[in-house]
Amino acid sequence: VANAENISKVVDILVSESKQDTVICVVSALGGTTDVLLKAGELANKKNDTYIDVFESIKARHLQCVSQLFNSASKDNIIENVEAKLNKLKDILQGIYLINEFSDKTKDKVLAYGELLSSYIVAEAVKAKENNSALKDSRELILTDSNFSSANVQSEITSGNIQKQFKNSTAKITVLPGFVSRNALGETTTLGRGGSDLTASLIASAL
Repeated sequence: VANAENISKVVDILVSESKQDTVICVVSALGGTTDVLLKAGELANKKNDTYIDVFESIKARHLQCVSQLFNSASKDNIIENVEAKLNKLKDILQGIYLINEFSDKTKDKVLAYGELLSSYIVAEAVKAKENNSALKDSRELILTDSNFSSANVQSEITSGNIQKQFKNSTAKITVLPGFVSRNALGETTTLGRGGSDLTASLIASAL
């Protein structure tokens, strides 16, 4: 899901497949976003003011994607929601800058935004073509230990959460962010690089 053009192709595939069966779609961040988020955090940690420029490039890319995907009727509300997520990310980066703390726990908070932003955008693009669709936060399903940045999945609880979610779901298409999870305290963890594939595997296995 590198850009608006690719997202449109993904949406067309999902809508087509949903005519045959229920579809669950796990999405990664917009191509390369995870590395850029990491760079922003590292610059902030070094008290390098150019972290703001890196953040602004992330913001511009996601807002451009929204502008290209949606018509004026729905665009404003979607832009508002994307900007709200980006503002939370900016606050975290500012905190890193102020206190010089970029632990694995904080890193997970930052890197999660790639998938949280992309899954929201993709879910809204799906909804524009298939109203009976939903966005589900994978952090509500996938439970891990507190080994931040490469968390280990609590398989039994996670499988149970996934089975319960989709047994009760009536959505024809469900979009979920890959890579992100949570620990028992509700803190954001991540499954390591390539974690979106693991997210999809966990859901497929549980179902």
